[in-house]
Amino acid sequence: MQKNDKIKLNSYLAPLSFLYGIGIWLRNRLFDWGILHSEQYSIPVICIGNLSVGGTGKTPHTEYIIRLLKDKYRIAVLSRGYKRKTSGFILADSESSSLEIGDEPFQMKNKFPDILVAVDANRRRGIQNLLSLPEKDRPEVILLDDAYQHRYVHPSLSIVLSDYHRLFYNDKLMPTGHLREPISNINRTDIVVVTKCDEDMKPIDFRVIEENMKLRAHQLLFFTSIVYGEVKPVFPSEARFLNHKNIGKEDDILLISGIAVPTPFIREAEKYSNKVLPVVFPDHHTFSKSDFKKLDVIFEKMTSPGKLILVTEKDAARLKNSPLVPESWKKYLYYLPIVIRFYNEQSFNETIKKHIITFPKNNILQNKYE
Repeated sequence: MQKNDKIKLNSYLAPLSFLYGIGIWLRNRLFDWGILHSEQYSIPVICIGNLSVGGTGKTPHTEYIIRLLKDKYRIAVLSRGYKRKTSGFILADSESSSLEIGDEPFQMKNKFPDILVAVDANRRRGIQNLLSLPEKDRPEVILLDDAYQHRYVHPSLSIVLSDYHRLFYNDKLMPTGHLREPISNINRTDIVVVTKCDEDMKPIDFRVIEENMKLRAHQLLFFTSIVYGEVKPVFPSEARFLNHKNIGKEDDILLISGIAVPTPFIREAEKYSNKVLPVVFPDHHTFSKSDFKKLDVIFEKMTSPGKLILVTEKDAARLKNSPLVPESWKKYLYYLPIVIRFYNEQSFNETIKKHIITFPKNNILQNKYE
């Protein structure tokens, strides 16, 4: 879209953003005034969310906290289960599919089979169901995935993520921009994490962001970047190779993406090969038989001996259990795992641990870090 067209479109959308903002303002005031009630709980409930729609990296940050805490506490992740084909409360098990619980919960349950993963659009009901489990299974810490706007739950700690390339203070309310609620509502959070930071950021870049955030004295600011792991096979027993060093610069890569912001994924793939062909689908896209057929035609036309198909970690979790994946793909199908790196990791870790240890009604947990 050309710049003039975008300005014209935004002028049409601005009144809608204004009306949307009034509605969101009124809803938040009803909670602030106590007319609508926010529930608090007897265990730490940590919310990982954002002000905007789209991919800020909630799943890898949630996974980071899981890794930090899982050896000490019984962890539960509660998600809405976006685009799942079911409704109500579901406690995931080893047989759960992405259609039943959603992509991100499915990925987390597969990566961390020993933790509790549950889905419920009604977070308050979901938490109550988790706390009603037998004592030996009951979570000691609950991580709320994408629940910053779900104010019927009052988390003990809120973490808001903001993409470095689309910082919330430069954004506008939907539908003109990507914000779910006004910038001023950042005041509700305890921690802000700027995600997907460039590797070559300078100290002045951090200071400029900190000044523009205008955070309150009690609010903490952290920065993270994405770290891609080595290419891994989706089907290890059938893979042609298990090491990224086997990928040559002239090997064809059919890159398939179904995430909100695919650009970093594409850039990472281009480090491996000069012949990357991206095929981008919308976020949470459900791959159909027709999709696989069209993609297979593209892949068959690729001629390099070392050709492969590369997908995101989220898509890999779904494809691994999909009966629609062509049998001929299995030895060519690989994914890029990701983790996040904190620029001040120790400080963030200590903040999370301290919150849990000092939680007023959870003193029984204190011994686990002493």
